[in-house]
Amino acid sequence: MVAVTLIVMAVPEGLPMAVTLSLALNMRRMLKTNNLVRRMHACETMGAITVICTDKTGTLTQNRMTVGDMVAASGQTSLLEEAIACNTTAHLNEDEPAGLGNPTEVALLLWLRQHGKHYVPMREASPLVGRLPFSSERKYMATIVDSKVAGGRMLYVKGAPEAVLDLCMCPEKEMMQGYREKLLDWQRHAQRTLVMAGRMLKPEEGDDCSELVLRGGLMFLGMAAISDPIRTEVPAAVEQCLEAGVKVKMVTGDSLETATEIARQIGLWTDTDGERNCIQGCEFAALTDEEALSRLADLKIMSRARPLDKQRLVKLLQQQGEVVAVTGDGTNDAPALNFAQVGLAMGSGTSVAREAGDITLLDDSFRSIVTAVVWGRSLYRNIQRFILFQLTINLTALLTVLIGAFVGTELPLTVTQMLWVNLIMDTFAALALASLPADPRVMREMPRSIAQFILTPAIRRSILGYGLFFVTMLLSLLCYAGRDGVLSLRELTFFFTFFVMLQCWNLLNAKAFLTGASAFNGLRRCYGVLLVLMLILGGQWLIVQFGGRMFRTEPLAVADWGVLLLLSSPVLLWGELSRLITRWRLKVKNK
Repeated sequence: MVAVTLIVMAVPEGLPMAVTLSLALNMRRMLKTNNLVRRMHACETMGAITVICTDKTGTLTQNRMTVGDMVAASGQTSLLEEAIACNTTAHLNEDEPAGLGNPTEVALLLWLRQHGKHYVPMREASPLVGRLPFSSERKYMATIVDSKVAGGRMLYVKGAPEAVLDLCMCPEKEMMQGYREKLLDWQRHAQRTLVMAGRMLKPEEGDDCSELVLRGGLMFLGMAAISDPIRTEVPAAVEQCLEAGVKVKMVTGDSLETATEIARQIGLWTDTDGERNCIQGCEFAALTDEEALSRLADLKIMSRARPLDKQRLVKLLQQQGEVVAVTGDGTNDAPALNFAQVGLAMGSGTSVAREAGDITLLDDSFRSIVTAVVWGRSLYRNIQRFILFQLTINLTALLTVLIGAFVGTELPLTVTQMLWVNLIMDTFAALALASLPADPRVMREMPRSIAQFILTPAIRRSILGYGLFFVTMLLSLLCYAGRDGVLSLRELTFFFTFFVMLQCWNLLNAKAFLTGASAFNGLRRCYGVLLVLMLILGGQWLIVQFGGRMFRTEPLAVADWGVLLLLSSPVLLWGELSRLITRWRLKVKNK
């Protein structure tokens, strides 16, 4: 209860009660599915998403890095081990298998431990002199230590193969070619690859890591293949997105071969895809906006992507009219998270990324993104249902009172009775329709246009059709009751209760609107609707039986209540018949 209160307090002022309650309940339920909504608009906007730009590591994969294979240069095993221990900012928890820091670096330290080497003594024996942190632009990190193994100052470099290999001295040509083929084979099997190199420094060379690395002349020490299995739920989630008309684009810092294999495993990449469906970050940056726009429709993978590449991709997609959700976990992802219509920050990401995001994925999983889309579409539909319900009542009450005044009958509904009807419209109906659970069937539809008017032609037809039908029934009852020229208190009570009964059946019709299913389908799970129906009927019974002069009512017999339920039931029967015809037409069309 406290959670709902806090969420409602966070909703912007001026929103109708239905929207406020829908947002509050939606946010609370989304939190249970690992979606922490930080900005209100994201709830509804997720329902209009047409493109998801997602990271690979941790979102599509389990982010459980393990070293699958390690190749050390001949005679360089000791230097390689020291490079792993010292050229890192990660730490291991001695009591648990998990570590603190970059998952790739943690995997390397765990590999050392598995081979009986402890990184702490090695790190303490080789004091740190200087360090160049990893960046997505450089694609490597470097560290200078006073090496115990080498007996002098060593520069260690670790990073992407295409960045580090070019800085190495060229050993035997055949050997280097063998290394490159091995790296390519690892990448084709969806493994992240790292190359480690080093160089003995002369005393006069200083300790400027950046300058020393660029001088090249590094000695190849070894390379590692690190695997990260995909999440088991991701292939089904990706398939669900594609069927719902939501395009998925993988934006990753990994190599093209690794990204392509992961995309193949999750069902994003097919045998018919080729070069036009993928691009590297540097190639994308070299394209003009016109050239890039012509590639976006087919693009599925961007490898070796940098933060600015991701931001530009989002911007260009928006120029094409797409509604974009983008994931990010690093500080440098903040611009893209801010620029997208919905920024999805990883729960394990930096505080800057979480602050920039509209929704935080507490479990970092792509499945949670799909869940947010389902909730967003369901929220929009619930708001449409409320509008349908409310405007139908408004039209009915307005025409009934107006026509009744023109024909000269006694006022059909009093002010207090209208206040009760208004309470049904604004509060009870909002509670009922806002509490409807998310419907996975919304993913069978294409994304709606974000500029689409909420009163669709189907809603307008329904409001007019049901409204006129209700008015006809009410006026017919009014004419029958006043056939002798006088309306008794009992007849006016009967008319008032009949009006409320019509809205009870209409609430069930609104619940089933746009689903094509029966109003009774899943009704047992719609606790809010059942509770509100009992509140309306219970409240109406109390008003009729004990309202007296205040509500202009007199008690009705049990038989009268049965007659009222029977007379008002054609409302639901009409709705059920129309939905049955819709299902039949759809079945015939799909044959």
